[in-house]
Amino acid sequence: MAGRRGRYYPAITPDVLLRAYSIGLFPMAESADDPEIFWVEPELRGILPLDAFHVSRSLTKAVKRKPFDIRFNTAFADVMAGCAAEAPDRPSTWINSTIRGLYTELHRMGHAHSVEAFEGDELVGGLYGVSLGAAFFGESMFSRRTNASKICLVHLVDHLRARGFRLLDTQFTTEHLKTFGAIDVPKDAYAKLLVAAMEGDSLVF
Repeated sequence: MAGRRGRYYPAITPDVLLRAYSIGLFPMAESADDPEIFWVEPELRGILPLDAFHVSRSLTKAVKRKPFDIRFNTAFADVMAGCAAEAPDRPSTWINSTIRGLYTELHRMGHAHSVEAFEGDELVGGLYGVSLGAAFFGESMFSRRTNASKICLVHLVDHLRARGFRLLDTQFTTEHLKTFGAIDVPKDAYAKLLVAAMEGDSLVF
């Protein structure tokens, strides 16, 4: 997907990272083994409208069965590790050591959060992202059990709605996210949504 991108060589700080999110940029790496990162600003931005979030009947039934213990912010580093790990459908990821260090610091600062699915004491799925203003920027998710990450997403949306968040950014759309109602919006339209979400104080996640 087209978008502005450029290498960033100096050491990036968590504060710079938050500023980047506030103006529509996010970082990625070429691979988990590449220590460098670059900024991404897609021409089409993926968002998941909170007022149009769709949950299928089968997933609704799965959520009601409560197959997992859903927790928030109890295993952030482990969720990042799960998202960075290789999987049969994902032989490599863009989450390198630089990104893991930055988001771990954002978590300590109260700006990066995880939603976790536990089966007993075992972490079997989760997602993480960044909260700023009234926006949540989803970064990545993983699943080691059927529906684990999907159920985490359902709980995330409920959580964001209850706290008055206005924007759920998915960066890009995928066929998987489209089943929940994710859409692509042009960069200019996204910028307006972002400005509205940045107005006022940051909401408490």
